[in-house]
Amino acid sequence: MAASSSIASSSVTWIWRSQDFFGRSGCLVEMAFVPMAESSGAGRLRAGLPARLLTRGSTVRAGVRVASGSNAGSFEDLGDTVGAELEGEARPLRVSVVICAYTERRWSDITVAVGSVFAQTLPAFETILVIDHNDSLLDHARGEFSGIRVIPNRGARGLSGARNTGADAATGDIVAFLDDDARAREDWLEHLVSPYSRSEVQGVGGAVVPRWSSHRPLWFPAEFDWVVGCSYTGLPLSLAEIRNPIGAAMSVRRDVFGRVGGFTDGLGRIGSVPLGCEETEFYIRLRSSIVGAVVLYNPEAVVEHRVTEERASLRYFFRRCYSEGLSKAAVAQRVGQESALQAERSYVRRTLPRAFWRGLQGSATWSQSAAVASGLVVTSAGYLSGWFAVYRGTKRSRGES
Repeated sequence: MAASSSIASSSVTWIWRSQDFFGRSGCLVEMAFVPMAESSGAGRLRAGLPARLLTRGSTVRAGVRVASGSNAGSFEDLGDTVGAELEGEARPLRVSVVICAYTERRWSDITVAVGSVFAQTLPAFETILVIDHNDSLLDHARGEFSGIRVIPNRGARGLSGARNTGADAATGDIVAFLDDDARAREDWLEHLVSPYSRSEVQGVGGAVVPRWSSHRPLWFPAEFDWVVGCSYTGLPLSLAEIRNPIGAAMSVRRDVFGRVGGFTDGLGRIGSVPLGCEETEFYIRLRSSIVGAVVLYNPEAVVEHRVTEERASLRYFFRRCYSEGLSKAAVAQRVGQESALQAERSYVRRTLPRAFWRGLQGSATWSQSAAVASGLVVTSAGYLSGWFAVYRGTKRSRGES
């Protein structure tokens, strides 16, 4: 097949689309064709999916999308290739991306998040924007966006209810969640989906890096980047099994929701209230309910999470630490302390002491040691407060004094 001369002189992307044996359309593979020299037309191809994920004997439709040059953004259909012999027995996994939003104050962030999904090297099967009980934002989004599904949260107000609504509406094999103030790098889905070639893998999370509105405060230790919803020092540096991924860039097989249920209402954020741990409880429940289930962390699947100046403040730091303690106590009440605090024990015993002593080595970083110590104290105080609240509530429900 040959493209027109105007396309041949540009960087292009080959898009291979197929229909599987059930007549449903899906994207098989995307390959980048980058001319090494315009005069020779030589180039290289880069497969966007492992061949073993493709369907044998599919009818493949091919085309090119121009990435640069005078025809940038155009798409040229190159017709059908019938009876392609592709390796493997299964069609490619289809990914539904769910973005949950609750306020119009984040409109610019929402548009960036949605745009980053459309820019993926592995195209999403569908993008679902769930609006959390905000009719004006719902109307605005429906009027502005095309090519995505915009739906209201049909569950309880809050992030858990919104995520459950998105999962219920999804039709892909994998449900990937992206925060409304996050921007996925172009190969995020490609790296997020690749581990699912192993049948035992039920969930995969990616790395979430902070995108500071101004700059990282000098006192803010990287070990506490979870405070702003990001990956923190102490997480694996390569593909590895974990208890639970970070919610801003996590995924799970869609059929898991039918097997173990959804995210628990009452955990997770409600508006701007910085509670959390709904994903912690969900993935603990997943692993305890599905024998042999594996949840992985792939640091190559990267999203950038915007951190506002308000979240970079010491006040928010302590507020979020305390709320994390409260949330962990609620999770421990549901799944037991052993499961709820398994990762935290190693974090407190190994990661935080290294961070504390590192901060003391220089006069410019002593404030990080102070933040490590005070952050641990405040988080522990939140946990104890939450634990006693649960204990008193349990006694009252039993009629004990």
